[in-house]
Amino acid sequence: MKVLNSIADLREVARRRVPRALFDYVDRGSYDELTLRRNRTDLEAVRLRQRVMVDVSRIATATTMAGQSCSMPLAIAPTGLTGLFHRDGEICGARAAAAAGIPFCLSTLSIGSIEDVREASNVPFWFQLYLMRDRGFNEELIGRARVAQCPVLMMTVDLQVPTERRRDAKNGLAVPPRLTLRNALDIATKPAWVVGMLRAKRRNFGNIVGRLPNSQSARNVSVWISEQFDPSVSWKDVAWVRSLWPGKLVLKGLIDPDDARRAADAGADAVVVSNHGGRQLDGAPSTIAALPQVVAALRGRCEVLFDGGVMSGQDVLKALAHGARGCLIGKAFLYGLAAGGQAGVARALSILRSELEVSMALTGAIDVQNVDGALLWDR
Repeated sequence: MKVLNSIADLREVARRRVPRALFDYVDRGSYDELTLRRNRTDLEAVRLRQRVMVDVSRIATATTMAGQSCSMPLAIAPTGLTGLFHRDGEICGARAAAAAGIPFCLSTLSIGSIEDVREASNVPFWFQLYLMRDRGFNEELIGRARVAQCPVLMMTVDLQVPTERRRDAKNGLAVPPRLTLRNALDIATKPAWVVGMLRAKRRNFGNIVGRLPNSQSARNVSVWISEQFDPSVSWKDVAWVRSLWPGKLVLKGLIDPDDARRAADAGADAVVVSNHGGRQLDGAPSTIAALPQVVAALRGRCEVLFDGGVMSGQDVLKALAHGARGCLIGKAFLYGLAAGGQAGVARALSILRSELEVSMALTGAIDVQNVDGALLWDR
């Protein structure tokens, strides 16, 4: 049996197990993928400061993120279509996160619904909200998240206008996946995935199906979603969401210091420095490049989380050293899920935890809550 001891190993297994359209959906970015590449190359360029002769016999990785206790500074980011990467994928992710002692965030565009995940998990999860043209539907989603006792609402703010992800168009990505001459051969080579999808509780957007006219039609649901992206969204809408939500409010998708200050003014408890994984504005800076400026601009007014290109425990440590409270993983999570369901997610989290602990020891850091810029070679 092949040893799987890196996120790259899980990525390779995932590439073989799910249809190309799904793999490229998570693996690739928008337009020429400049931002996608920068997220990784800039993280790789950060150098850690090796220290020796420090007592590192006890390494503490426990912290808090958005008011929630976490066994390590990591959360599973909201990812659309999760339930297509593995049968009941959202439930697998929520259970793996709970077992690891970290938060799981469910996407508005998940396959499993809020109620599905709540029923299957004893641990409250976070919920991610896209602001849609239909504000009534948004209000309903917020109400459902409150009923599910979600402690955190994560509002994604960088998708008012969707960009072109060229691979998705070329692959004919659809929800639920449909068999065409173009992808038939590829899907035929993934029999385990096909069987899993046939046994899945859902194969369409669970938070939307049943709440729209003709919602049993996959095409009707997909068309409705594409029409719901709202370019008129502004800070007044954040204030509206804040007025409806009594729990922690996190704004995800900020890389500009001025926007971060506006988020704090609007009542955000935390922000996620994120460029949508390089899947929105191509040519934007990497998130690790933007992170220190956002941290400096906020001056502790609200918590700063980090997202974008995290593929190792070393990446987590680098983000903490740049001022982040914790990190979110999307791609790394989906690679693990596609590679092995709940066990694959657990393996991904175990890899990241081990790498983080070893990297802390080799930099002389014994507590993640005390990590700062002193761990960086270039300060």
